[in-house]
Amino acid sequence: MNPAPKVSVIVPHYNDLAGLEICLQTLERQTLPRDQFEIVVADNASPQGEAAVAGVIAGRARLVIVREKGAGPARNGGVAASRGEMLAFIDSDCQAEPEWLEQGLAALADYDFIGGRVKVLVDDPARMTGAEAFERVFAFDFKTYITKKGFTGSGNLFCPRSLFEEVGGFRTGLSEDLEWSHRARAAGYRLGYAPLAVVGHPARRSWEELRAKWRRVNAETWGLSAGRSGRRLRWLLRNLALPASAVVHSPKVLASRELHTFGQRLRALGTLYRLRFWRLADSLRILVREP
Repeated sequence: MNPAPKVSVIVPHYNDLAGLEICLQTLERQTLPRDQFEIVVADNASPQGEAAVAGVIAGRARLVIVREKGAGPARNGGVAASRGEMLAFIDSDCQAEPEWLEQGLAALADYDFIGGRVKVLVDDPARMTGAEAFERVFAFDFKTYITKKGFTGSGNLFCPRSLFEEVGGFRTGLSEDLEWSHRARAAGYRLGYAPLAVVGHPARRSWEELRAKWRRVNAETWGLSAGRSGRRLRWLLRNLALPASAVVHSPKVLASRELHTFGQRLRALGTLYRLRFWRLADSLRILVREP
């Protein structure tokens, strides 16, 4: 076996061969020398089958099949199959900028684990849908997540293997990256933001895609609150404030440099209000149906 690489890139994947191909292309263009990192694709038993996934990988990565459903178990399976001293996590629908690995590893000199910047990608910046315009303003704000909320998303995460082994793997049925970050910080590890470690993530294009995301987020957030005192009252009060929060966040849409026309701002505002009212209704549904 070849000597262990400096860093293992963990790519969870399910049912997105086109996205995986683009992701692997960007990883092959890294400025970090290729012999210093390995790529492990952890496939969550995609319906196309192992052979189809292996055909896309085409020797650029090691493939491991993880049959326990969920991105968290897939990441855990990828780590278990990897050999690097450092771990770098990226999602299969993301695109790493060329210096992503170098900049992420450099940031670990100042922090114990880090999250990088995520750019929201759209097909045609001149013709954004309401969902795309909304996500250009609000989605994947890792700087706020890290510096104000104390967690990082797992689609752009770097940490030493030793830290991951001590903290333990990602869990399922809740906001896995939020919960994992909180465990790491509770163990005394310092979280930092690395703005030069950049990946791109495609915006959700339609209302249906956006709603599906937030249905999942709502369910995971409810799961994360299990066992807390006053859980139901806290949940109710928090979500009753959602419509008012749309008013508070409207100036952010109007001032955003990510949007360039009045029509884009209007579509983003419409999606903002529609989504906040929908989230309130979905949260009330959870409160009524869940114990």
